[in-house]
Amino acid sequence: MRVELLDYDLPESAIAQRPLARRETARLLVLDPTKAELDHRLVRDWPSLVPEGALVVLNDTKVIKARLLGAKRGGGGKAELLLVEPLAVSADGDRQQKWRAIGKGLGRLQGQALIFGEGALSAVIEGPSAVDGLFDVTLSSVSAPVETALAQHGHVPVPPYIRRADDMDDVARYQTVYARVAGAVAAPTAGLHLSEELLAELGQRGVRTSFLTLHVGLGTFQPVATDDLDDHRMHAEWMHISETLVREVAEARGRGAPVVAVGTTVVRALETAADVARFGHVVAKEGRTDLLLQPGHRFRVVDAMLTNFHLPRSTLLALVAAFAGLERTLAAYGEAVRSGYRFFSYGDAMWIPPAPSARPARSMERDPSS
Repeated sequence: MRVELLDYDLPESAIAQRPLARRETARLLVLDPTKAELDHRLVRDWPSLVPEGALVVLNDTKVIKARLLGAKRGGGGKAELLLVEPLAVSADGDRQQKWRAIGKGLGRLQGQALIFGEGALSAVIEGPSAVDGLFDVTLSSVSAPVETALAQHGHVPVPPYIRRADDMDDVARYQTVYARVAGAVAAPTAGLHLSEELLAELGQRGVRTSFLTLHVGLGTFQPVATDDLDDHRMHAEWMHISETLVREVAEARGRGAPVVAVGTTVVRALETAADVARFGHVVAKEGRTDLLLQPGHRFRVVDAMLTNFHLPRSTLLALVAAFAGLERTLAAYGEAVRSGYRFFSYGDAMWIPPAPSARPARSMERDPSS
């Protein structure tokens, strides 16, 4: 697919710089495949739009304070580090961890130590990583586990298009209310709209919820630099789909209910774990996914999607276009711009409900294209 087809005009004033006072008061653009017209609602209306009995799948990843501001050891000037991903799974209580990271001038700092939080946390630049543009670093904490030191001395890694420093508001709001598995360096932003009250309302309406984990990385902001998406090197992110979710998806299929993904991260994880033998089902899976979804992909698991508005010429926009159709997606984005919707992480949302063909009814059959 030509990347130029994923372009659209977006004024900088449309990029949300702060969250709204209440999560569920964001606007919601409904792109219903059965209707020619778009519907303008609020996120607080969303539970009434989700089919009764549906399975809503959420990403329970938790954003860590991955941005570190400090100095070179020995008074050598300011230093900044942005953690990207751990190099190994660490035990609880570890006071030393290895990470991949980025930062200004790290190549000149190889072998040097950086200190943060007045020395409570330090990082040694080991050298270039196996991933282009990144460096391997060893984090060490003096008197507490590294996770604790990061929580105390790190900063919320707000996206680069938010033109301000992070503050205390971001600590709570750049995090879903159901976040529980630490490891992301960017938020699964569709889930930022959901409050405890809204989730409770889903349950009252007979909608079931389940969880998977996908640790969102900085690659989510990576621009597509190639002319064709097939030539783009997709970033990889760690994911986990449990046996519990496998069973809950199967139960949804058994009762003819749709599977609803909250966010593109959930879509990628579910489609990565699609069961090749049973259309509409998933298998338990843990590991890294670099799945790139673009127009032409046949979705095997996801029937409906709640998502934010994404950057032009991005893989996330390609995913939404694959799900809803390129022309309809771009037309909806144009309407959102004209109607004053707020874009990106702290912006408004889009709801793409299940198509009338009702995938669950046929999902028990083998996919004829497999």
